[in-house]
Amino acid sequence: MASLQEEVGQQLAEKGLKIAVAEACTGGLVGSKIISVPGSSKYFIGGVIAYTGGSKTKVLGVSQEVMDTEGSVSPKTAVAMAERAWRLMEADVGVSTTGVAGPGPGRPGFPVGLFYIGLSAADGYEASRELRWNDDRNGNRDRTADAVLEMVKEYLAQKS
Repeated sequence: MASLQEEVGQQLAEKGLKIAVAEACTGGLVGSKIISVPGSSKYFIGGVIAYTGGSKTKVLGVSQEVMDTEGSVSPKTAVAMAERAWRLMEADVGVSTTGVAGPGPGRPGFPVGLFYIGLSAADGYEASRELRWNDDRNGNRDRTADAVLEMVKEYLAQKS
């Protein structure tokens, strides 16, 4: 049985689409899962690890207004990061992660295990999801990376 990243990779390759990532809390784990599949260079362009709010603005170009009004851990930030990923890398699809991996909490109201993932595509599609995990730091990161791949898989399935 194919792994989730193999399924996603096969769908991307079949559809001739390229993907890029913008990761904060997962620190490159989504990209690592994607490139664990032989031949992933056919569909994976690259990514940015923008771990802090400042790097989300300076490197990815997430607007200061979004950062000021929504914060670095929000649905709008996740979508903006995903959009910047595909635009910067000249891909068709961008995905992103932002959240609080733990073990220490983020700002008040942002508990450990709160994540937002985003997907943005050149065809105008945008989506975000709120995730809440109750695992250790690496468990939270791993589950978030898998959730991103599931989100990509669902997006690709509706593109028939």
